[in-house]
Amino acid sequence: MSILSSIGRIATEFSEARARYQTERAIRSLPIELQKDIGWPEASDAKAGIRNGIGSWAGAK
Repeated sequence: MSILSSIGRIATEFSEARARYQTERAIRSLPIELQKDIGWPEASDAKAGIRNGIGSWAGAK
């Protein structure tokens, strides 16, 4: 594996992680009722302040 392919892979992973973070941040900024309507998996846990670490809806690695 060359250094350029390693840098490209790292850049791609960073870009994907940033996109997931921005999406999750936007969804979490919605009211709880809307989160429930769209089926956000942790909407019920948000009120209690519980985060169980299952991963984001986009899929955890």
